[in-house]
Amino acid sequence: MQPTNPSPDSPFSQGSTGRRRAGVMAAAVAVGATLAACGAFTAAPGDGPAAADATAQHASQAATSVRVLWMGDSIAGAEAPAVEAALKASGVQFKNATSNGGGNIVAGDHPVTAVAAKDTWKRLKEDLASFRPTVIAYQITTYDWGTPHQQLAAYQKLSRTAKDAGARLVLVSAPPFKIDDFYKPHEDAIKNAPVMAAKVADVRYLDASELWGDDYAADKAQRAKDGIHSCQQGAAAFATWFARQLGKLAGFTPPAPGAWATGPWTGDERFVKLGCG
Repeated sequence: MQPTNPSPDSPFSQGSTGRRRAGVMAAAVAVGATLAACGAFTAAPGDGPAAADATAQHASQAATSVRVLWMGDSIAGAEAPAVEAALKASGVQFKNATSNGGGNIVAGDHPVTAVAAKDTWKRLKEDLASFRPTVIAYQITTYDWGTPHQQLAAYQKLSRTAKDAGARLVLVSAPPFKIDDFYKPHEDAIKNAPVMAAKVADVRYLDASELWGDDYAADKAQRAKDGIHSCQQGAAAFATWFARQLGKLAGFTPPAPGAWATGPWTGDERFVKLGCG
């Protein structure tokens, strides 16, 4: 991602630490309530305390064997502190492999994306050897420029790489973000990337628009002042949603946001640099 300089009068920078954490908690709890309303946290009819305890024990055992490698650009990087907190509260091991600039796997024809993709693939090889993930989760980056064929080929390569490493691949669409002068020449490629990702066979594709919507300027998108990244509230909302999706895939039940949403991750330096407060 390109460097950002949020305005000091950003609404995210106002208020005390206590109010900031309260806002994060409220946002995460709101997402949890929405998921519960959809039946996400509802026990099956006839389940009693013993069945619930057995289910919880099974979910905990499943989670302890899950190792998630989280990949993407600085948008994914801003989400990473909350995702790590949510997954670790679920007993999941986590490694943040995002990049502050690049993080893409699609090389395309642009020299910037070609160099960044080379670095991403090199780091992935190292992470596969050292971390041994059971799940590779790649959030489509703002640098996945290239033709539809190049994009599809890169995502298919990532799928094969994950399979060869004994890991499941989860592809996640990026949140809506501001298409400024930097991104404008690549707008078509940015729009095509999630379409191509959804075509990859034997991969779990998560369409995050159900959380964020499609308009970066809307309240639902929860973008920071720069119109691109997330502050703590948006990161917590994403982590709640993502942990639930991953739990369904890997067989564990994440705890309610209250177990992790107000932790020390809210003071991560990424949010300070974004002027989130």
